[in-house]
Order: sequence, then C-alpha cells, then structure tokens
Amino acid sequence: MGTGSSKNPDCSSSHGSDDREDQGGGQLYVSLKMEENSYLLKSELIPHVYGSVPLVGSWDPSKALAMERESSSMWELSFVVPPNHETLDFKFLLKPKYSNSPCVVEEGPNRLLTGGTLQGDARSAVFRLSGGEVLLEYRVFIKADRVSPFDLAASWRAYQENLQPSTVRGIPDVSMNSVPESGTENCSSASLELDLEHYVVPAPTTSANSGLLYAANMTETPRSLSHANAFSKAAGGASHPVSIGVPTERPATIKEMEVIVPDPTIVYSSSGIVESKSVGTLSSLQKQDGQRGLFVDRGVGSPRLVKSPSLTTFTVDQNVHSEAKDPIPAAAGAVAAAAVADQMLGPKEDRHLAIVLVGLPARGKTFTAAKLTRYLRWLGHDTKHFNVGKYRRLKLGTNQSADFFRGDNPEGIEARNEVAALAMEDMIAWMQEGGQVGIFDATNSSRKRRNMLMRMAEGKCKIFFLETICNDRQIIERNIRLKIQQSPDYAEEPDFEAGYRDFRSRLDNYEKVYETVEEGSYIKMIDMVSGHGGQIQVNNISGYLPGRIVFFLVNTHLTPRPILLTRHGESRDNVRGRIGGDSVLSDTGEVYAKKLANFVEKRLKNERAASIWTSTLQRTILTANPIVGFPKIQWRALDEINAGVCDGMTYEEIKKNMPDESRKKDKLRYRYPRGESYLDVIQRLEPVIIELERQRAPVVVISHQAVLRALYAYFADRPLKEIPHIEVPLHTIIEIQMGVSGVQEKRYKLM
Repeated sequence: MGTGSSKNPDCSSSHGSDDREDQGGGQLYVSLKMEENSYLLKSELIPHVYGSVPLVGSWDPSKALAMERESSSMWELSFVVPPNHETLDFKFLLKPKYSNSPCVVEEGPNRLLTGGTLQGDARSAVFRLSGGEVLLEYRVFIKADRVSPFDLAASWRAYQENLQPSTVRGIPDVSMNSVPESGTENCSSASLELDLEHYVVPAPTTSANSGLLYAANMTETPRSLSHANAFSKAAGGASHPVSIGVPTERPATIKEMEVIVPDPTIVYSSSGIVESKSVGTLSSLQKQDGQRGLFVDRGVGSPRLVKSPSLTTFTVDQNVHSEAKDPIPAAAGAVAAAAVADQMLGPKEDRHLAIVLVGLPARGKTFTAAKLTRYLRWLGHDTKHFNVGKYRRLKLGTNQSADFFRGDNPEGIEARNEVAALAMEDMIAWMQEGGQVGIFDATNSSRKRRNMLMRMAEGKCKIFFLETICNDRQIIERNIRLKIQQSPDYAEEPDFEAGYRDFRSRLDNYEKVYETVEEGSYIKMIDMVSGHGGQIQVNNISGYLPGRIVFFLVNTHLTPRPILLTRHGESRDNVRGRIGGDSVLSDTGEVYAKKLANFVEKRLKNERAASIWTSTLQRTILTANPIVGFPKIQWRALDEINAGVCDGMTYEEIKKNMPDESRKKDKLRYRYPRGESYLDVIQRLEPVIIELERQRAPVVVISHQAVLRALYAYFADRPLKEIPHIEVPLHTIIEIQMGVSGVQEKRYKLM
C-alpha cells in the first residue's frame, strides 16, 4: 500500500502567513481535499468531516458535513472562516451511501487548523475496515486563500458552474416529454393515496379564500360608521362586517348624513383629464423650506434622497419609516419611475386616480373592481375599493324592493344619489390623505350621476370610467343566480324564486334608463368576461398607470381553472443551509419530484391543455422532470431572488462576513448587494401574473420560496409588507382556484 505522504509543498498552506495577516479585510476560503488510491476506490463510502465549533459544532457523526466528488478520485469540502478564527478541531470519517452500517472514523489524533494552516505533522487519512483487516488511505490536501466577500461569491458561482456542471443545461426552454423516461418509474416510496383529499392540510387564516365571501362585503366601510360596533377594521385597509342584514335599530335617515350633493343637472363637458395649477398639500417633511420633495425608494442600505425643485443637491432623509404617507408607491422599477414622472411633470390631481365603474347589475362590475384592486395593491399602489351598494345597505337597510330602483321614483333616485355622494366624498377624502387609486363601484347608469361624480372630482383627482357590457344571456343568468345566493339584499328572503323575480324587476328598471358612457375618459369592456374574444374600447386614456390597467383588463376573464404553486424538491443547498446557488436535488427532493408527478397525473388527468412552468434553475427543472404529458416552459422571471454577493452563503456566513448588512430592518425593500429586493422580484413577476390571468387551462408553477411568496400574495391579496414572511413550505402544493366567485385555496402536503 502506498504511503501517500502529504509533506509535499501542495499539502500544507503558506497562505496564512504573517504578510497576508497584515492585509485589511477579507475572509479565509479554506478548501479540504482527500484523494483516494484508485485501486482501493470505494464508491459506496462517502468521506465526511465533523468536529468542533465553528466548523461543524458537533462530534455527532450524523451531523457530519459530506464532501463532494471533484473528480474520479478527489473529494472536496470548502468553507469560509475569519482570518483570526479559533482553532478548528476536526476529523474525517466515511459513511456508507446505501446502507445503515456504522461510520468509519480515521485513525490517529484530531486534526487542528489555525489561520488556514494544518498544525502538526501532515499525514494521510487512514481508515480501518472489516475489523481492521482492510486499510484505506487517502492523501489530504489543504489550501487557504484570503478573499473579499465579492470574490467569494464569484468563486462560489464558478464552482457551481464549472466543477458541478448543470445537469439540465441544454434542455430547451419549451419541452414536452410525452412518455416516461427510463428510470423514472414511480417507486413505492413516491406513490400516493388514490384519494388526494388524504393530503389536504388546513390553509392559513390569511388564505386566498375570497371566493367564499361576497366581494362587496370586503370593500370600504363609510367613515361615519368606522367606529360602529357592527364592524371591525381589518389590518391592511378594508373593513370586514361582523354581521350583515337588516339593522335592528332604525336606519339613519337621509337628513342625518349631512352630505352636500353637487347639482347633477350641470353638464360636465371636460375631456375627463382636469388641468390644475394649484399647489398640492405638503407632508410634514415636504413643508421644510417650503419646498415639495420627491421620495424615491432605493432599497434599504441606501438612504432616501430628498430633492427640492429649487436646489441642485440632494439631502438625506434619515427618517425612512415616517408615519406620513409617501406619494410614491411602495414599488421598484417601472412603477416607481412612472410615479416619479407623474409627481414631477403632471398636475396635482394626476397623483390620484379615480376609476368609476359603470354597468348594469350582474355584469361583473364588483368582481372586476376586486380583481383590479388586488392587482394594483400588489404592484405597490395604495388602492381602495368603495362599493356604493354596501353604503346603501348600511345607511338604508337591506329590505329595498325593486320599486326603490325605478327611474320614476324621485325619492329613490335622491336617496341613491346621496349615498353615492357619501361614498365619493369618502374616497376623495382618503385620496387627499395620501391614497393613490380609488375604485368607485356602482351602476352609475345615467349621465346625470356621472356628471355629479366628475364635478366632485374636479381639481382633486384624475377620473376615468370603466364600463362593463355583457350580452351573453347565459353569463348574465349565472351572475343573477350568484347574486341571489350571496348578496345581503336577499339574505332575509327564504324563497329563492321570489328573490329571483325581485332582482329581475330591479334589472328591468335599470335597463329602461341606462345610458352608455360617451363622455370623458373611459374604457369599455364588451363581452370580455368569457375569455373568448370580445372587444375593449379606449377613449382619451393616457399615462403609465391607466395604460397598465388597460393591459391587465385585456388579459382577464372568468374562466374557472386551478393554478398549482409549489417549491422545488429539497435541494442539496437546502440541506446545507445555503441560499441561492444552482444545486441539484437531494434524495428527499427526488422522492418529492416523483410524488409531485403522481399528484399532477391524478389531479389534472382530464386537463390535457395544462402546462408546467419552472424557473431556469436546475432544481425546479429536475423537480418537473418526472411529470409527463404536459408542455414544460422555463421562465427566467421565476428564478429565485438574486442574493448578489451573498449567493451560496449560509445566513451565519453572511452575518459573520457582512455584519453591517441587516435584512431584518425592512425585508421587503432590502436589496442584497449586487442582487435584488422583494420589490424587484414583484416587478419582474408582473408578466407572469398577466399570463396566469390570461391562461384558460390549469398551470403548475414550480419555483422558489421568495417568488412563490410574491405570487401567492397576489392571489390572497396580502399587503406588501407581509410578503417576505408568508409561509411557503417545501413539499407542499398550494392550489388556487380562480373563477366567477373569486379565489379559493386548498393545500396538499405530500411529504
């Protein structure tokens, strides 16, 4: 047996010498290597390293760090320590790959590593097998280099790309494997129960089950009732009723509302975009020196910059978390750029946008408004949904018959106009306090009503109308029946048919006096809800945000279909606790990939038009590999959040190597050095959201934790500040069911 001496120059390192200790900054990148004798190669034995703090922190063999094969005979393990680290006390051991046989620890005393140099006589690692009859000997090499955090990240990426070539490189972005590949048969450990309900787990309390609630109930509550006992203000904006029905006490009369209604007979002939040169209300910070400041969120780590129009230099605002509302949306990229442009170049009222819904009952106005509210909030715009029907029920009760809505009932017209004015006043008041987009949800079926609203908005906000027109009698009939089942107007009506006849009469009353929109700025959606054609008309619409709204509306529809969200199977980097990277799946992750394939086959067996979306990183592509019969599409936008120079590090390494980086202060806005923030991820995911809305068939999205947090927040309508903390566990499928009644969620835990 060869001695394999390690006393040659390659075996010990001089990189920890005094002349390198004098250099400022940097960390020690230590590489441990073991070389097998080729004729004693034992591929079923995997070398590991275990030892004391800070290398492993335990002499428990079950917690030993696995070395990775660098070549046919060389094994390697690398790690990072400070130059002045305490002595590392460790040993090598061999673990069987396929059995539960005991580990084999190397002979001799513990090894000591100080300053990147192995102490004592360098020696080979000798292992005694089979009761001492067989000896295995490995040559040991150590190399330590001082590197900066930036060089460290670059070397890690080079290691991932060069020493561990991607196993999926070369696979086309769009592929279809119609038959199972050899070796991908589902083993018993990856089989599933016949009934998928066996794997259902409870969804969180903040789940996306809006489909179980009447959409109008989730809108804003009148300010005059904001302190009423019947309602509780939910975090994030909308008030959620505790109980809906006929008030037990006498409802407030119209006189008690003290609402001043503009004269609706005065025709408003403006184009809908109001010109104003008035000076805007200044926040506490903006009032300094009498100047109007512009705030641009550049991510945590860079202070907020405040620039006065009359000055040529920027000042630093250290109070990043001021209570005053920021007129710039909580966003990055194009959304922030457009908002800054509107602040600098547009009139004051352009900073606030009122979207006024128009349309007959049962045409999907409230559904469209709720969907648009969710989209704009997700992009970072402070948006609220004001439903006049909710205002009417709270002020006048729910027992209004169809006669109340007749066009020749002056008392009913006056009451409805005053309630609409109350909702409009609340929306404008909220905008004056810093709100950005208000969605005014009502029939607004006459020009007089719309003229009244435009006069109220004059000089205060930009306004355009969004009219929904549907000529499909089948869709209208479906919507009417949903209305009878869900609307509080008919909660006290036990006879469904009686409620149906009353609503039909109400609809007839509206149709007799309905006037389509021809004034001001407007968007008309004509037969768009089915997702099969239709048309959209746009008049006098300009600006970044109205343009994004048009693009969103063009791609939305009501076709029911499931969207399945899941993280990739457990990867080797997950096991190591490293963020980012592009590692392959662990053994557990490979089992999940097979279980997921079984699940998709059972859940989507009748949905042959479904598709599988993955990121371009190999752990998601490998997770999708066992799924057959569906097209697979790789999206760069679905890649994990870019950790920049921290890519490939553990959180402990980041804490030690970059102590000044604190992500906990504002995890939403924190941007990794040379990397991304959650707000950046949201911006690159917008095309994914648009395409998910446009798809009419099921989609399985296999992606990463940060990306799925952002996607889930869109469907669940969660506030932006909650996104970094949403729980998206491994080996769990989140099924989002989209349809006419909203969004419903179900979760499956496969492992």
